[in-house]
Amino acid sequence: MTAEPINEIARAIQLALGPAFLLTAIAGLLNVMAGRLSRIIDRGRVLASEMGDTGSFARESLNLELSSLERRRYLTSVAITGSTIAALLICLVIGSLFLEAMLNAPLNWMIGALFTAATAALVLSLAFFLREVHLATRTIRIPKPGSNDYQIGPTN
Repeated sequence: MTAEPINEIARAIQLALGPAFLLTAIAGLLNVMAGRLSRIIDRGRVLASEMGDTGSFARESLNLELSSLERRRYLTSVAITGSTIAALLICLVIGSLFLEAMLNAPLNWMIGALFTAATAALVLSLAFFLREVHLATRTIRIPKPGSNDYQIGPTN
C-alpha cells in the first residue's frame, strides 16, 4: 500500500471526527428527550388512573392536564424523531467521507447535502423540543412554600 491511499484514509478519519462529535451531542439530546417523554407518559398514566375516583370539578382539571400532557407528548415525539433522523444522516455523512477516500470518488456535493439535511433535522428537532419545554413551564405553576396556590392550565 502506498503512502497516498493511507494519507487519504487518515484525512477521511480527521474529517469524520467533527460529525462523530456531533453524533455524541445528538445522543445526549436524545437521552434528555427520552427522559422527558418517559416522565410525561408516567404522569399521564397516573392521571388516567385517578379519573374514576374524582368529582366533576376535579375531573375537568384532570382532563385539562391530560390534554396538555398529550400535546407535550406529541411535541417530544416529533423532537425525538427529528434528532434520530439527524443522527442517521450524520452516520451517512461519516460513511460517505470514508467512501470518498477509499474509492477516490467525488462525493463532496452529496456529503454537503447530507450534512445540510442533518442540520435542518436537528434545528427542527430543537424547535419542537423548545416548544415542549415552553408549554411545560407555561402549563404548571409551582406554588410558593406554604401556599395552596397550585394551578394547572395556562398561566398569565
